[in-house]
Amino acid sequence: MTKESVPPALIIAMGVSGSGKSTLGQNLASALGVPFYDGDSLHPQSNVEKMSKGIPLTDADREPWLALIRSTADRICENKEADGSSTGEIKGVVIACSALKRYYRDILRGHTPKSHQPPPATDLPKDHPIAEHTGIEIQSDQELAKDEEKELERAASRELRTFFVYINGPREVLEDRMKQRQNHFMKVEMLDSQLATLENPIGEDGVVVVQLAESPDKQVRDAVDGLKKLGFPDQRSEPPSDGVNPNLPPVDEPTALLRPITQEANPVDPLSS
Repeated sequence: MTKESVPPALIIAMGVSGSGKSTLGQNLASALGVPFYDGDSLHPQSNVEKMSKGIPLTDADREPWLALIRSTADRICENKEADGSSTGEIKGVVIACSALKRYYRDILRGHTPKSHQPPPATDLPKDHPIAEHTGIEIQSDQELAKDEEKELERAASRELRTFFVYINGPREVLEDRMKQRQNHFMKVEMLDSQLATLENPIGEDGVVVVQLAESPDKQVRDAVDGLKKLGFPDQRSEPPSDGVNPNLPPVDEPTALLRPITQEANPVDPLSS
Protein backbone atom coordinates (compact mmCIF):
# COMPACT_ATOMS: atom_id res chain seq x y z
CA MET A 1 0.00 0.00 0.00
CA THR A 2 1.45 3.38 -0.99
CA LYS A 3 1.34 6.50 1.15
CA GLU A 4 -1.11 8.06 -1.27
CA SER A 5 -3.59 5.19 -0.79
CA VAL A 6 -3.44 5.19 3.02
CA PRO A 7 -6.53 6.85 4.57
CA PRO A 8 -5.64 9.27 7.39
CA ALA A 9 -5.71 7.89 10.92
CA LEU A 10 -5.92 9.13 14.50
CA ILE A 11 -4.12 6.78 16.90
CA ILE A 12 -4.97 7.25 20.58
CA ALA A 13 -2.50 6.00 23.20
CA MET A 14 -4.89 5.33 26.08
CA GLY A 15 -5.02 4.05 29.64
CA VAL A 16 -5.42 5.30 33.18
CA SER A 17 -3.04 7.81 34.71
CA GLY A 18 0.38 6.35 35.44
CA SER A 19 0.18 3.75 32.69
CA GLY A 20 2.66 5.60 30.48
CA LYS A 21 0.45 6.91 27.66
CA SER A 22 2.69 9.83 26.78
CA THR A 23 5.82 7.68 26.75
CA LEU A 24 4.18 5.04 24.57
CA GLY A 25 2.64 7.71 22.35
CA GLN A 26 5.95 9.42 21.65
CA ASN A 27 7.76 6.15 21.05
CA LEU A 28 4.99 4.86 18.78
CA ALA A 29 4.86 8.09 16.79
CA SER A 30 8.61 7.89 16.27
CA ALA A 31 8.37 4.28 15.10
CA LEU A 32 5.54 5.10 12.68
CA GLY A 33 7.08 8.35 11.44
CA VAL A 34 4.06 10.48 12.40
CA PRO A 35 3.59 13.45 14.79
CA PHE A 36 2.74 13.10 18.48
CA TYR A 37 0.62 15.38 20.67
CA ASP A 38 -0.54 15.11 24.26
CA GLY A 39 -4.30 15.46 24.49
CA ASP A 40 -3.97 17.87 27.40
CA SER A 41 -2.28 20.35 25.04
CA LEU A 42 -5.38 20.37 22.81
CA HIS A 43 -8.00 21.68 25.27
CA PRO A 44 -10.03 24.78 24.40
CA GLN A 45 -9.19 27.90 26.39
CA SER A 46 -12.24 27.62 28.66
CA ASN A 47 -11.10 24.18 29.86
CA VAL A 48 -7.54 25.40 30.39
CA GLU A 49 -8.82 28.21 32.60
CA LYS A 50 -10.99 25.85 34.63
CA MET A 51 -8.20 23.34 35.19
CA SER A 52 -5.76 26.12 36.13
CA LYS A 53 -8.19 27.12 38.89
CA GLY A 54 -8.64 23.53 40.05
CA ILE A 55 -12.25 23.36 38.82
CA PRO A 56 -13.14 19.80 37.73
CA LEU A 57 -14.27 19.37 34.13
CA THR A 58 -17.66 17.91 33.37
CA ASP A 59 -18.54 15.71 30.40
CA ALA A 60 -20.11 18.81 28.86
CA ASP A 61 -16.62 20.38 28.98
CA ARG A 62 -14.92 17.26 27.62
CA GLU A 63 -17.24 16.69 24.65
CA PRO A 64 -16.07 19.66 22.53
CA TRP A 65 -12.47 18.95 23.55
CA LEU A 66 -12.71 15.35 22.31
CA ALA A 67 -14.28 16.60 19.07
CA LEU A 68 -11.41 19.11 18.85
CA ILE A 69 -8.85 16.31 19.25
CA ARG A 70 -10.44 14.61 16.28
CA SER A 71 -10.67 17.74 14.12
CA THR A 72 -7.08 18.72 15.02
CA ALA A 73 -5.88 15.26 13.99
CA ASP A 74 -7.73 15.69 10.70
CA ARG A 75 -5.96 19.01 10.01
CA ILE A 76 -2.59 17.51 10.93
CA CYS A 77 -3.17 14.73 8.41
CA GLU A 78 -4.08 17.31 5.80
CA ASN A 79 -0.68 18.81 6.61
CA LYS A 80 -1.38 22.30 5.37
CA GLU A 81 1.47 24.75 5.14
CA ALA A 82 1.26 28.39 6.25
CA ASP A 83 0.26 29.42 2.72
CA GLY A 84 -2.68 27.00 2.75
CA SER A 85 -1.06 24.42 0.47
CA SER A 86 -0.95 20.76 1.46
CA THR A 87 1.93 18.32 1.10
CA GLY A 88 -0.32 15.31 1.66
CA GLU A 89 2.54 13.39 3.29
CA ILE A 90 1.31 12.91 6.86
CA LYS A 91 -1.22 10.12 7.05
CA GLY A 92 -1.51 9.71 10.79
CA VAL A 93 -1.00 11.27 14.21
CA VAL A 94 -0.61 9.76 17.68
CA ILE A 95 -2.34 11.52 20.58
CA ALA A 96 -2.21 10.53 24.26
CA CYS A 97 -5.62 10.59 25.95
CA SER A 98 -7.09 8.42 28.71
CA ALA A 99 -10.37 7.90 26.81
CA LEU A 100 -11.71 5.99 29.81
CA LYS A 101 -15.36 5.80 28.76
CA ARG A 102 -16.79 4.14 25.66
CA TYR A 103 -18.71 7.39 25.11
CA TYR A 104 -15.45 9.36 24.96
CA ARG A 105 -13.97 6.86 22.51
CA ASP A 106 -17.03 7.06 20.29
CA ILE A 107 -16.65 10.84 20.07
CA LEU A 108 -13.02 10.32 19.07
CA ARG A 109 -14.17 7.77 16.48
CA GLY A 110 -16.63 10.24 14.98
CA HIS A 111 -19.58 8.02 15.85
CA THR A 112 -21.80 10.49 17.72
CA PRO A 113 -23.27 13.93 16.95
CA LYS A 114 -20.89 15.36 19.55
CA SER A 115 -17.99 14.27 17.31
CA HIS A 116 -19.01 17.01 14.89
CA GLN A 117 -19.21 19.84 17.42
CA PRO A 118 -15.73 21.23 18.16
CA PRO A 119 -15.62 24.37 20.32
CA PRO A 120 -16.07 27.79 18.71
CA ALA A 121 -12.99 29.36 17.22
CA THR A 122 -13.17 32.11 19.84
CA ASP A 123 -12.44 29.46 22.51
CA LEU A 124 -9.15 28.32 20.99
CA PRO A 125 -5.80 29.28 22.58
CA LYS A 126 -3.63 31.24 20.18
CA ASP A 127 -0.96 28.52 20.27
CA HIS A 128 -3.36 25.63 19.64
CA PRO A 129 -1.91 23.16 17.10
CA ILE A 130 -4.99 23.42 14.89
CA ALA A 131 -3.97 27.01 14.11
CA GLU A 132 -0.55 25.87 12.95
CA HIS A 133 -1.99 23.18 10.71
CA THR A 134 -4.62 25.42 9.13
CA GLY A 135 -2.23 28.30 8.61
CA ILE A 136 -4.59 30.58 10.56
CA GLU A 137 -3.15 32.99 13.11
CA ILE A 138 -5.25 33.32 16.27
CA GLN A 139 -4.93 36.64 18.07
CA SER A 140 -6.86 37.34 21.27
CA ASP A 141 -7.25 41.01 20.37
CA GLN A 142 -8.31 40.49 16.74
CA GLU A 143 -11.45 39.03 15.24
CA LEU A 144 -11.13 36.16 12.82
CA ALA A 145 -12.58 36.36 9.33
CA LYS A 146 -15.74 34.31 8.87
CA ASP A 147 -14.01 31.83 6.57
CA GLU A 148 -11.23 31.39 9.15
CA GLU A 149 -13.75 30.73 11.92
CA LYS A 150 -15.52 28.22 9.71
CA GLU A 151 -12.27 26.40 8.97
CA LEU A 152 -11.21 26.23 12.62
CA GLU A 153 -14.65 24.96 13.64
CA ARG A 154 -14.93 22.42 10.83
CA ALA A 155 -15.47 18.87 12.12
CA ALA A 156 -13.13 16.07 11.09
CA SER A 157 -13.66 14.20 7.87
CA ARG A 158 -15.52 10.91 8.12
CA GLU A 159 -12.54 9.39 6.31
CA LEU A 160 -10.37 9.81 9.43
CA ARG A 161 -9.99 6.35 10.93
CA THR A 162 -9.46 6.00 14.68
CA PHE A 163 -7.36 3.36 16.42
CA PHE A 164 -6.70 2.92 20.13
CA VAL A 165 -3.58 1.44 21.72
CA TYR A 166 -4.65 0.49 25.24
CA ILE A 167 -2.08 -0.05 27.99
CA ASN A 168 -3.48 -2.86 30.11
CA GLY A 169 -2.13 -3.73 33.53
CA PRO A 170 -3.00 -4.61 37.14
CA ARG A 171 -3.73 -2.03 39.80
CA GLU A 172 -0.67 -3.04 41.85
CA VAL A 173 1.73 -2.15 39.02
CA LEU A 174 -0.10 1.12 38.31
CA GLU A 175 0.05 2.13 41.96
CA ASP A 176 3.76 1.36 42.15
CA ARG A 177 4.45 3.45 39.04
CA MET A 178 2.41 6.39 40.30
CA LYS A 179 4.33 6.41 43.59
CA GLN A 180 7.55 6.75 41.60
CA ARG A 181 6.37 9.73 39.55
CA GLN A 182 7.68 12.90 41.17
CA ASN A 183 5.51 16.05 41.22
CA HIS A 184 2.70 14.31 39.35
CA PHE A 185 -0.75 15.84 39.95
CA MET A 186 -2.38 12.43 40.35
CA LYS A 187 -2.53 10.99 43.84
CA VAL A 188 -2.56 7.26 44.42
CA GLU A 189 -5.94 7.61 46.15
CA MET A 190 -7.44 8.80 42.84
CA LEU A 191 -6.37 5.66 41.00
CA ASP A 192 -9.38 3.70 42.22
CA SER A 193 -11.66 6.41 40.84
CA GLN A 194 -10.05 6.15 37.41
CA LEU A 195 -10.24 2.36 37.44
CA ALA A 196 -13.92 2.57 38.41
CA THR A 197 -14.56 5.00 35.54
CA LEU A 198 -12.65 2.91 33.00
CA GLU A 199 -14.88 1.03 30.58
CA ASN A 200 -12.50 -1.62 29.30
CA PRO A 201 -11.98 -1.22 25.54
CA ILE A 202 -10.74 -4.76 24.93
CA GLY A 203 -12.88 -6.29 22.20
CA GLU A 204 -13.95 -3.01 20.63
CA ASP A 205 -13.19 -2.35 16.98
CA GLY A 206 -9.85 -0.75 16.24
CA VAL A 207 -8.27 -1.49 19.63
CA VAL A 208 -4.73 -2.82 20.08
CA VAL A 209 -3.74 -4.00 23.56
CA VAL A 210 -0.20 -3.73 24.96
CA GLN A 211 0.82 -4.85 28.43
CA LEU A 212 1.87 -2.40 31.14
CA ALA A 213 4.53 -4.77 32.46
CA GLU A 214 6.37 -4.94 29.13
CA SER A 215 9.35 -2.73 28.27
CA PRO A 216 8.80 0.41 26.15
CA ASP A 217 10.52 -1.41 23.26
CA LYS A 218 8.16 -4.39 23.45
CA GLN A 219 5.10 -2.15 23.82
CA VAL A 220 5.99 -0.31 20.62
CA ARG A 221 6.60 -3.51 18.69
CA ASP A 222 3.30 -4.97 19.85
CA ALA A 223 1.49 -1.73 19.01
CA VAL A 224 2.97 -1.51 15.51
CA ASP A 225 2.20 -5.18 14.84
CA GLY A 226 -1.37 -4.74 16.06
CA LEU A 227 -1.94 -1.59 14.03
CA LYS A 228 -0.56 -3.27 10.93
CA LYS A 229 -3.11 -6.08 11.35
CA LEU A 230 -5.83 -3.42 11.54
CA GLY A 231 -4.65 -1.82 8.30
CA PHE A 232 -2.31 0.95 9.41
CA PRO A 233 1.00 0.30 7.60
CA ASP A 234 4.54 1.36 8.44
CA GLN A 235 5.07 4.68 6.66
CA ARG A 236 8.47 6.22 7.22
CA SER A 237 10.27 3.73 5.02
CA GLU A 238 9.31 0.69 3.02
CA PRO A 239 9.76 -2.56 5.00
CA PRO A 240 12.69 -4.57 3.60
CA SER A 241 12.35 -8.07 2.25
CA ASP A 242 13.09 -9.62 5.64
CA GLY A 243 9.97 -7.91 7.04
CA VAL A 244 11.85 -5.90 9.68
CA ASN A 245 10.80 -2.29 10.07
CA PRO A 246 14.05 -0.26 10.32
CA ASN A 247 12.25 2.33 12.45
CA LEU A 248 11.68 -0.15 15.27
CA PRO A 249 14.28 -1.04 17.90
CA PRO A 250 16.18 -4.31 17.41
CA VAL A 251 14.74 -7.07 19.57
CA ASP A 252 17.97 -7.90 21.36
CA GLU A 253 19.53 -4.45 21.70
CA PRO A 254 18.93 -1.56 24.11
CA THR A 255 17.34 1.49 22.51
CA ALA A 256 17.07 5.21 22.90
CA LEU A 257 13.30 5.02 23.32
CA LEU A 258 11.83 7.26 25.97
CA ARG A 259 11.48 5.72 29.40
CA PRO A 260 8.52 6.43 31.70
CA ILE A 261 7.99 10.16 32.22
CA THR A 262 8.42 11.24 35.85
CA GLN A 263 6.62 14.58 36.02
CA GLU A 264 4.02 16.76 34.31
CA ALA A 265 3.75 20.54 34.63
CA ASN A 266 0.68 21.53 32.59
CA PRO A 267 -2.83 21.71 34.08
CA VAL A 268 -4.64 18.47 33.40
CA ASP A 269 -8.01 16.80 33.74
CA PRO A 270 -7.80 13.72 36.02
CA LEU A 271 -10.31 11.79 33.90
CA SER A 272 -8.51 12.48 30.63
CA SER A 273 -4.87 12.27 31.66
